[in-house]
Amino acid sequence: MIKSLLMVGLGGGAGSMLRYLIQRWTQNTFVTAFPIGTFAINIIGCFLVGLLWGWFARNMNWNEEVKLLLITGFCGGFTTFSAFTLESLGLLKDQKTNLFLIYIAGSLLAGLLATYTGLRLAK
Repeated sequence: MIKSLLMVGLGGGAGSMLRYLIQRWTQNTFVTAFPIGTFAINIIGCFLVGLLWGWFARNMNWNEEVKLLLITGFCGGFTTFSAFTLESLGLLKDQKTNLFLIYIAGSLLAGLLATYTGLRLAK
């Protein structure tokens, strides 16, 4: 159990640090009210989850710790659903209803499509 927790923590720390770097870069690169950094991170994370899940399903010889490191840890730390919900409410608070609807629908649809694409590519 301790080894599993360490794998999740190591992966989660790496994913969180990469998320932070990408969000900082997008804030400095793209000047927009749309939360492009979180949007991109969530879509990339969904794609990675699908890809890894499919890859591990096809290659049964991977041990559980590697799955915990990459899927539960890294992808869990990398994606930002809590930031997604907070930014969504911020758009509503700022009365940017159209951006709110685009962000919600785009995130869900693109996330599902990215996960499905990753899963299909891995098979």
